[in-house]
Amino acid sequence: MNTIPHTSPGFDTQERIDGRAAWRAADSATGHGVLAGLRVLDLSRVLAGPYTAQMLADQGAEVIKVEAPAGDETRGWGPPFVESGTSSAYYGSLNHSKDNICLDLRTEQGLEILAHLIAGADVVVENFKAGTMARWGLDFDTVLSRRHPRLIYCRITGFGVDGPMGGLPGYDAVLQSFGGLMSINGYPDGSPLRVGVPIVDIVTAHLAVTGILLALRELEHSGSGQLVDAALLDGVVSMLHPHAANWIVGGSVPQRTGDFHPTVVPYQVFHAADGDFFVSAANDRQFRSLTQVLGVPELADDARFTSNALRYAHRDELVALLGERIALRSRAELAAQLEAAGVAASAVNTVDEALQSAQARHRELFIEAPDYRGVGVPISLSRSPHRRPRPAVARGADTTLVLTAMGYPAEQVESWRSAGIFGNP
Repeated sequence: MNTIPHTSPGFDTQERIDGRAAWRAADSATGHGVLAGLRVLDLSRVLAGPYTAQMLADQGAEVIKVEAPAGDETRGWGPPFVESGTSSAYYGSLNHSKDNICLDLRTEQGLEILAHLIAGADVVVENFKAGTMARWGLDFDTVLSRRHPRLIYCRITGFGVDGPMGGLPGYDAVLQSFGGLMSINGYPDGSPLRVGVPIVDIVTAHLAVTGILLALRELEHSGSGQLVDAALLDGVVSMLHPHAANWIVGGSVPQRTGDFHPTVVPYQVFHAADGDFFVSAANDRQFRSLTQVLGVPELADDARFTSNALRYAHRDELVALLGERIALRSRAELAAQLEAAGVAASAVNTVDEALQSAQARHRELFIEAPDYRGVGVPISLSRSPHRRPRPAVARGADTTLVLTAMGYPAEQVESWRSAGIFGNP
């Protein structure tokens, strides 16, 4: 099997970018990203893996997503769908700025091409069922780490690959349930609730990116790659603060508190005259300022409320008193006055209100451009601008481009296409 050197002609990151005129212009205007020159092979599907690879792409890495002929199932997770109707908004938000090839990995030729792709990659991201890569003869520990000693290999699983539950499949809501998160989300008199976003997948992706960057940093010293082992279980447990710490120290099993903070009062949603409004007074100074804005300064000196511990002990009384005053004012009035007083507070915005807020637009968290409309890149470096997002492409859109850049003759690529190596001919 042939291998491709990292600097092989025709497989250069910038040359591939140059094939996309709209993206090239935006890329030149914003910089190529701190990870320019890094090649990432994305073998993952659904959420945690694709989001991991997308975050690397946002910072300049060349990411090649390999999709099965059936496609990543999230392409069908709509409506809504993008204008072409081929992919969901869900899929597009996790797979922008990637090249895309389609390979049938059930075939010998598909696996040969995959091995060739791995040979030219700096980083591999995958979330296959445990044992899949080994079954294909591409296990990291026994094959890839020896064949490609500088390779960074990120494996994302539900529970890890060993231990009592090693290898079991895991989905976000399953891990919210198993990992204790669902038990503390909801109101005391209600049922456990799933967090409204796939938070376990998202956090695990961030941890995976952190692990990849740590491994790349260590590679500079040792010259050796390594496995980045990311599991959804690790992600959910990392989010249990302060409940895990409180249980470890105090011994009491954490319970659901609704929108209340488990230890800080006041720290919750109130009902303003025109909608829901969140108020946080995390210290005595903020609490005094809050009472002054609400016209009840005497509460700050009330013996029941002079410290957070006392406010916690008399939560119901205090919340009722504050709620009466907050209900008399509009959200805009409260926000302006509390902001001026240094008290953290906000209207409970809907998603569209949040994305269209002046501050979100100022930070380019919502981008509306001719070639891209979506959420912006949430990591900004002062001297190394991130890459401007490019919309997700159709399944297999770059198969010919990638394979010919690898050195395969165009005629051979077309022959494989006719044979169904890239899906139904």
